Parts: sequence; structure tokens; C-alpha cells
Amino acid sequence: MTSITRTLSRALIRSACWLNVQPANVAARFYPACCHGVQFYSNPRQEQRYRSLAQWYKRRLRAAHHRFSDVPDSAVVQGRFHSYIEDGGIIYRCLPETAESEPEQVLNVGWLKGGEESVQRVRLSPGELLLAATVKSPHQEEARCIVVRLTDVTSSQRPLLVLDNVFSFEWASDDTLFYTKQEGLKCQSVYRLDLTGSGVCNTLVFEEPDPEFFVEVGRSGDGQVLTLNSTSKSSTEVRTICSSSPDHAPALVQPRQPGLVYYTEHARGQLYILANTGPGQEYQLLKAPLSAPSMQSWVPLYSPLPGWGVKDMELLQDHCVFTLRHPNGHLILQSVSLKDPTCVSLHELPWWACAFESQRVSQTDRHILHFLLSSPVWPPSAYAYSPHSNQLLTQQGRHLGRPPQHCHTTRLEAPSKDGTMVPITLLHRLPLADLRSAPVLVHVYGAYGLELSMAFSPERRLLLERGWALAYCHVRGGGERGLGWHQLGRLEEKQRGVEDLAACIQRLHDLGVSTPNRTALTARSAGAVLVGALCNQQPQLLRAVTLQAPFLDVLATMQDPSLPLTVEERGEWGDPLTSPQDRDNIASYCPYCNITPQHYPSMLITAYRGDCRVPVSGVEKYVARLRAAVDTHSSLGIHKAEPETQVILDLQPGGDHFGPEAFELSLCESARQMAFMHMELGLEPPASQGRCRG
Repeated sequence: MTSITRTLSRALIRSACWLNVQPANVAARFYPACCHGVQFYSNPRQEQRYRSLAQWYKRRLRAAHHRFSDVPDSAVVQGRFHSYIEDGGIIYRCLPETAESEPEQVLNVGWLKGGEESVQRVRLSPGELLLAATVKSPHQEEARCIVVRLTDVTSSQRPLLVLDNVFSFEWASDDTLFYTKQEGLKCQSVYRLDLTGSGVCNTLVFEEPDPEFFVEVGRSGDGQVLTLNSTSKSSTEVRTICSSSPDHAPALVQPRQPGLVYYTEHARGQLYILANTGPGQEYQLLKAPLSAPSMQSWVPLYSPLPGWGVKDMELLQDHCVFTLRHPNGHLILQSVSLKDPTCVSLHELPWWACAFESQRVSQTDRHILHFLLSSPVWPPSAYAYSPHSNQLLTQQGRHLGRPPQHCHTTRLEAPSKDGTMVPITLLHRLPLADLRSAPVLVHVYGAYGLELSMAFSPERRLLLERGWALAYCHVRGGGERGLGWHQLGRLEEKQRGVEDLAACIQRLHDLGVSTPNRTALTARSAGAVLVGALCNQQPQLLRAVTLQAPFLDVLATMQDPSLPLTVEERGEWGDPLTSPQDRDNIASYCPYCNITPQHYPSMLITAYRGDCRVPVSGVEKYVARLRAAVDTHSSLGIHKAEPETQVILDLQPGGDHFGPEAFELSLCESARQMAFMHMELGLEPPASQGRCRG
């Protein structure tokens, strides 16, 4: 089964809101390539110091990426006869490791015009006769799907066919491929591609009529059932197709209901359903016959303990394995026997593990769960778990070794305004008692019910090695605690998320982890809503903020239904056009609406000219109003001892809402952000850089 976290995130992050604003007259600072076209700072000494820092960080980041270039990757696809590995836009296949053979090229994105595409996902046909892969060009939303034959592979191999605008796809058989067609940021059509001896036949199988829903094709772990998953912000609806009869009409599992979220798997001729039908809308595992899959036939098998967030579920041959997040943040595996659901085993994952990613393996190996564990500062490590023995092994067959010693992982809680305890994950090298003078970078997201990303990042590892502490705030609005974590409703949840974030930062200060002048905060996309609101309400908690592709004018966006994403975003933000309560609620936290003359932390805002999720005009509008408020406050001259507030708009070309895909551009962007935080927090220059004046 595809990870429920990945399924939900793919259905939601593609639709972070548009901004409906007109271009403002803002002196935007545009930086081609490595960013030194114009000044960050008006003071020449400050600008020279900033430039030196950016170059220093860029060199260190390049070295950090090189150090971790050989970490395990989930981009390996295991077939019945070969392993498939992607490297630099080329997919190779090779025989099992025991055999001596040279990797054989089976697909090259260079076959396509342009050749700058990157591989997104790969699927093998059941008999390993065909391979399909989606590839995506930089600055584009839509991907193309390349289909190649795996029989009689030659050096002059060319695609069998290329499909445009494909989002998800799965093989039903060696000659039948199901895929969804993407138009802009929407995905609402499912097609069946039949490869026959006489040619190619394309048939529309399903079309989703509701613009709030996004459709994705999935495939059960045993390969017997394909699923058409329609997902909105608050409910799901699944249809199934048997691989043995792909020309039959899709069968509806359970009609959509407001608030009902469920996912399906298949084994032993039964559907296994993960649904939020437990007490308090918590997830639970249920079973139903494939012939009668509706909710009336659902039989409860197992429910995780209340408050434990369900991150993933994998159905193996005889067991269902859950990846759970304990309320204190630890990750735990829990296996449930399909023969006897009362037989449950627990296995704690390493204390340092913050991110879990299951790996798709061959259908012939359904007894072992393969996965990667990582943290923001610890690279992915490959593990395998056997439910039969309840043992955790490395994928080299060795038992779990000693945990990493370079970093402390401290789990904290902060009491929010309403008494709710909000989890914090703190990563640091020095003991907690010695962190008073350390700079702290706080991370937050808190939207769409999605978890805050805690996967490995060479950038975060570099900061840790430079003495920084990294704090991850698991606020309401995100998915860290499962569905039971956000039962307030989407509207009230946003203000609660702001209160949670403020409580987390205050908790760090109270513990002596850092001081406001040594605290920076980072967020991207919808996470900027909470950060912008916090800066309006409690700016004294921070000194510096970095925002990437930020969503900052919620009210104006949600008042324009003509925008492609506004309608489907109502489940997340509300509808201010029909509900005065929704309008007042949005207006209470909207970052743009609540800017006021006061002292703000310095901000570096990175935006992309072609971003179709967050058009740059809205970011410019926010920056113009914020600069005006800062200037008004400064002109009063009341608080002369306050540090100067910098509001910098780093305007980049392209439409990479999730950051530049090109390695060099990514290095430059990260270096700019690190140099900015270094400057604004008043840190000493790096020893190897020498003493910087100014």
C-alpha cells in the first residue's frame, strides 16, 4: 500500500493557494544565478560581509552534499529479475548483487527534447516486460510518462510511447496501464491505456465532477487490485478495479461523506481499510469482502491507542504493519497478525529517527518490511523489519547497531494557550544546559493535516555542526498526531496553530535554550501563514525569519472564486464569501491584513516569478505593506535601541514553488538564507573565513 502520508500529501500540497492581488510597486531584489547582482544591504560594509558569508556557506554546502552523496535512496525499484536504479536522468537495470554484470541502460530522459527532465516515479509491469516512468521539466507542473520495453534492450533503445500531462500511473497487466491526467494543478480524469498488437487504445475510465477532489491511481501490495482514490481536504472516496479484469467498470467502495477519510488495501481476497471511524475520529483497521465493500460490511480488526498518530500502513503476506508516532514523538512499529488480529507486537525504532519512508519491493517478498529511517541531521539508513520474529535488521542482515553519537534528540512539550501540550523535537550537539548562547532555527508548517518534514538535509546538518540547535514545532493544523490532533475544525485551527507556535518558542526561551535575539524561524508555502501571523502578534519572540514561496494574503485569495484553486481550498481555509464567520476568522490571522506599525523581525522572503501556486504579485503586495509599517514605526523614534529591521524580497526566475531543482541554484538559495540568518543574529564570522568588518 502506498504510504497514507504520501497519498494525502500528494493530494494536498499540489493545491496550496493562489494569491489574487495586483502587482505592487515594490523595489524587489532580483538575483540571477548566485545572487550578487544587487545589494542585500545598503551599507557597503554589511553588503561585503553578507557576500563573503554567502560564498563561504556555498562552499561548505557543496562539501556537505558531497559527503552524503552515497546515502541510501528510495529511488531503487526491485523487479522479479532485476534491480532498477536511477542516476542522473538515466534508469539502469542490473542483475541481483550476487551476479557479476554491468548495469544496462533502459531509459534516458535525454531521449526527450530538451533533456533537462528529472525522473519522478517508476513502475514495472507485472511480468517485467515494460517500464513506465514520469519525468518533469524544471519550472513546469505537468510531467510526461515514458513507456519502454524491457525485452531486447539495445543501445539504440527509444520510448515505445510518451504520454503528456501524467500525474499517477499503475500497471494492471503487461499490456494495460491506468493513469491520471493532470491539467494545471488539477487531476480529475483516469484513463486506461491498452497496448494491443494493432496499436494503442486510450479509454476514459473515470472523471471526478467535484473540483474539490483530486484523483490518483494506486495499486495494492499484492498487485491484485487497482484503486482510484478521490481525495479532498476532508474526505475520500475509493473505487477498485481487479487487475485480472481491467476492462470492467470501477467498483465504488464507500460513497464520500463529509469528514470520512479512508484508504484501502487488498490481501487474501479481502479489502483491508484504514479509516477514521474510531473513537474521536482516530484511525482504525477494518476488513470487508471485495464483493461487498461498503461501510455496512466493515468489520473492525484493530485500533491504535488514542493520541498515537498513524504515519504509514503496509500490508504484508500475513501481517499489517503500522508506523506510529507516540505522543512524545518517538516512532514505533506495530504489527497486527491478519490471521489473529488480537496478536499484536510492538517494536520501538531508534530514538534518533524522525522520518520514515517505506520502500516498494518485489511482490515475491511480502514477508519483510523494508524502509528508510532518517532525521534532519542523520542521513537515511536502510532497515528491514520481520513481523514473525519482531526483529529490526539493517538491510545488510546485521542487527541494529549503535545509534549516532553526534547529536542529541530531545523531545519537549509546550503548553499552548488553551492548555494543549504541543510537541517539540529539538536537535542539538551541546547539552541542553549549555545552549543559552546557541543560535536556534525553528521550523513549522501546520497546514493541510500534513506533517512537518523532518527528512535528512545536508543544510540542516551543516547548521548543527556550526553549533546551531534545530527546533521542530509540531503545531495543530499539521498531521503529527493523527486525525485526533485536529478536531477543532479548520477555521479555529489556524489561530490555535499560531498560539501553539508562540508557546513552543516561549518554551525554548524559558528553558534557556536560546534568547529572542538568537532565534530564527523558517517556513514555506502555507506554513508562512502561521509565521506571518506570529510576527504580527508577538514579534518580540524572534530576530530573523526566512520564508520561501509564502502564502501571505489568505483573505484576498479566498474571496476570488475565479482562481483555479480557491474552490478546492475552502475545506482548508473556509469560504469568506458565504460565511461572515469564516471571513472574520480568516481576517483575524491573515498575515497581510494584520500588518501594523511596530518593530518586526528581519525577513528574507524568497519568491518565484512563475509560481502558479503563489503568484509573485501577492508577495510583492505583502512586502510593500510590511516595509511601509516598518518605516512608519522607525520614523517615530520611540525605541532607538531596537535593531534595524531588514525586509528583503529575493525574487527568482522560474516557477519552482518547492525550490529550484537545479543543484547549483539550490546551493545558492540555501547559502543566501544562511548568510542572512548569520548576519541578522549577529553571529561571529566563521573561523576559516577570517574576521569580517562591519
